Amino acid sequence: MKVLSGAMHYFRTLPEQWPDRLGKLRAMGVDTVETYVPWNLHEPRPGTFVFTGLADMEGFFLAAGAAGLKVIVRPGPYICAEWENGGLPAWLQGPLRCHDPRFLEPVDRFFDEVVPRIAAHQVTRGGNVVMVQVENEYGSYGADPVYLRHLADGLVRRGIEVPLFTSDGATDLMLTGGTLPGVLATANFGSGAERQFGVLARHRPRDEPFCMEFWNGWFDHFGEPHHTRDPQDAARALEEILERGSVNFYMGAGGTSFGFFAGANTDDEGVYQPTVTSYDYDAPISESGELTPKFWAYREVLGRYAELPPVPETVTERLPEQRVELGGRLALLDCLDVLSTGTVRAAATRTFEELGQDYGLAVYRTRIPGPREDALEVSVRGLHDRANVLVDGVVAGVLERDGQCGVEVKTPAEGAELTLVVEAMGRVNYGPLVGERKGILDGVRHERQYLFGWEIDPVPLDSIESLPWDRATTAAGPAFYRGTLQVVRPADGFLALPGWVKGHVWVNGFHLGRYWDKGPQVTLYVPWPLLCEGANEIVVLEMDGAPAHASVELRGEPQL
Repeated sequence: MKVLSGAMHYFRTLPEQWPDRLGKLRAMGVDTVETYVPWNLHEPRPGTFVFTGLADMEGFFLAAGAAGLKVIVRPGPYICAEWENGGLPAWLQGPLRCHDPRFLEPVDRFFDEVVPRIAAHQVTRGGNVVMVQVENEYGSYGADPVYLRHLADGLVRRGIEVPLFTSDGATDLMLTGGTLPGVLATANFGSGAERQFGVLARHRPRDEPFCMEFWNGWFDHFGEPHHTRDPQDAARALEEILERGSVNFYMGAGGTSFGFFAGANTDDEGVYQPTVTSYDYDAPISESGELTPKFWAYREVLGRYAELPPVPETVTERLPEQRVELGGRLALLDCLDVLSTGTVRAAATRTFEELGQDYGLAVYRTRIPGPREDALEVSVRGLHDRANVLVDGVVAGVLERDGQCGVEVKTPAEGAELTLVVEAMGRVNYGPLVGERKGILDGVRHERQYLFGWEIDPVPLDSIESLPWDRATTAAGPAFYRGTLQVVRPADGFLALPGWVKGHVWVNGFHLGRYWDKGPQVTLYVPWPLLCEGANEIVVLEMDGAPAHASVELRGEPQL
C-alpha cells in the first residue's frame, strides 16, 4: 500500500493556522502528514520541557486527525531541517550523535518525555501516528550502529509499536552508516527515482521503496539566490517515484523559522551560510498558506493513486498595504541593565555556551592600553558570527565570520574602550560542524597582542517586554525602534524594511525572525494570529544603522 505524505512542521506555523494548512494538504491528495520534533524547542534548558504553543506536538497530532490525516513522526534527537543546530540543544556538552554516555543520558531524558506522548497517539491505540523515525540522515554524519540500536530499542521500550524507519541519501556511504537491520530503510532525493531506488534496493532488497524526503523545493541562504523548481518538472519526478513506491513531500506546506531558530550550513570550502527566516521552500502550499501551481500539478498526479477530496474554498485576506512610522530610538548599549542576564567579569573572552546563553547577542568590553600612535588591527579570532565594533563609543566597523575580520585602531595615552556587540546567527544544522559554539571562540588581539580583562553582558533577547522606552538614550551602535500598526481586522501581511540593513523584528512581542539587506528574502511573513484589532506594536532591532526616515512597510504579497 502506497503512503502519500507531505511534510509540515508544527513549530513553523502558528497553531491557529494548523487546521487551514492540514486541510489543504489533505485536499492536495495526501493521506499522511510528516513532522520533525525539535529537541531544542521542547527542552530549552536541561530538564525543563515545553509542550505548549508552537511546541504543542500532541495538539498537532489531533489537528491532523481532524483533517483526516495520519502522521509520520521524526523525533530525532537530531532533525537537520535547516533548524538551529539541527534541533540539538545548545547546552549539550561533549560528543554528539554517538553512544557516548554524555550524549545518551540527555537523549534518554528527552525521549522519556517526548516518546510516551507520541506513543499515546499511535494507530494501535486509536490515534493516527503510523510510523516513527530512528534518528535522521545519520549516514550523512556518522557510523555508530550501537547508537542507532540504542535509539531504536529506546523507542520500543517507551511504547512505540508502529513501524520504525531510517532515512538517508541513496549512496553507499550514507546507507551503510545510517541504516539498521530489521528497520525499514528509506531514501531522500529530489529526482531520478529509478536510480535512487536502485541503490536503496542494492542495500535493502526486501524493503518497500519509500522516498521519505522528495525534495520538491529548497531552502535559501542569506546573500544567495532564491530557489524555485518548475512545477511540471517536480510533478514528473513525483510520477517517477509513485510508479515505484511511496512518497513524502519535503516540504508539503512551507513555514517560518521564527525567532532565532533558522539554522545554517557551510559550503565545500567551509564558508558559513546562514539560512533565511522564511521556510517557504517553494512548497506546494506556501509559507502563508497559498495554493501554488505546484499544488495543482501534484494534485493531478496524486489523483491517479487516490480519491481526491474537494479543495476547500478559502478567501485570502491581507492587511492593507501601508507604511508604519517607527520612532523612539533606544540604544542597545543604554539598556544593558534590563537586557543582560548579568555582567560576567573574566580574564579572557567566553563563548555563549560558557555564559549559559543559547541565542541572541553578547556585549564584550575591555580597554586597549595607550599610547599606540600606529593604527593597529583589532581582530576577533573565531568570531561566530558577527560583531559591531565601537571604540570609545564611536562605531569603528562591522566584522563578520569568513569576512572582514579586523579594524584598525589607534589609542591615546589614556587608552581606549573597546566594545564588541557580537551577534550569533544560526548554528550549523548539517554535517560535521553540528554542535558549533557561538560568540568569540579564540580571543581578541590588537595586532599580535591578546586583550584581556573583559566585562561581558549576555543579551539573550528572549523577551523585549522590559525595554525602557522612556529612557534618554545617547549611545551609538545597535538600537531598537518601535511603531504602531493599526488593524481593523487581523489578516496576514508581509513586512518589508527598505533602507534597513540587518536585525530582528517583533510584532506584539513575538519574534518574527531576522532580516538582512543581503537578501534574497525581502519581506517577513506576519501571520494573522499575532495581530489584534486596534493598536499593534512593531519593534525593530537594527544592528548597523536605521534609515534617516525610520519606517517599515506592510505589503500584500511576499518577496522571497
